[in-house]
Amino acid sequence: MAEDEIIIDSISKSFKQGSQTLEVIKEVSFNVSRGEFICIVGPSGCGKTTLLKMICGLEPPTLGRILIRGNPPNPKVHKFGVIFQEDSLMPWRNVMNNIKFGLEIRGMDEIKAKQIAEKYIEIVGLKGFENYYPHQLSGGMKKRVAIARALAIDPDLILMDEPFADLDAQTRSFMQKELFRIWSGLNKTIIFITHNVEEAVFLAQRVIIMTRRPSRVKAIIKIDLPHPRNRLSPPFISYREKILNMFHEEIWG
Repeated sequence: MAEDEIIIDSISKSFKQGSQTLEVIKEVSFNVSRGEFICIVGPSGCGKTTLLKMICGLEPPTLGRILIRGNPPNPKVHKFGVIFQEDSLMPWRNVMNNIKFGLEIRGMDEIKAKQIAEKYIEIVGLKGFENYYPHQLSGGMKKRVAIARALAIDPDLILMDEPFADLDAQTRSFMQKELFRIWSGLNKTIIFITHNVEEAVFLAQRVIIMTRRPSRVKAIIKIDLPHPRNRLSPPFISYREKILNMFHEEIWG
């Protein structure tokens, strides 16, 4: 059995709004194995991004506990590669220098940082674009830079919050395949938030379905399909419809 990378044990999260308390997440529990690819789906506003922030130590849970390799999440101790919907590239830095940024702030010397950046530029398929600036890149290429920057620090855990949501359908499909290729080669643990159920079935080993706020785990679906996955195959469609039905129950009741 694979070792647990993450243990999420009965966590709840509430926010104070004046005299009112907004309960966002309630008694959520699940574990993530080392090297596993997990997708989380749920209605807008159900707290998926808040959950991601708690996992990487940016928000403390109100109740319960989160353990990363046996310890509470701490950005000073654990290395988190975080990729949001906005790629957050620095427009004044070229591809090479954007990817090197995380290494530089950790005090790595220039020669080693460049070698590591070159390695991940090759992995994400951007060799030859080292000196290009973000405004010269397509949407898909910017996402690859963001992925390479996250990977370059050799993260313990990669957290992705709807990273492909603003891409056109063709580019999104391509980036899903690229992400799976990269994950297969590096065996990193990934937690990936998406509203796109087909994307979740295509990528994940398990899909976690969240309820409306206050959000709980509605179901955890293991996707027992070989790769590469065929989106038109009956088993794929069956998983997609099963998850969609659960998802729609939460949206429309």
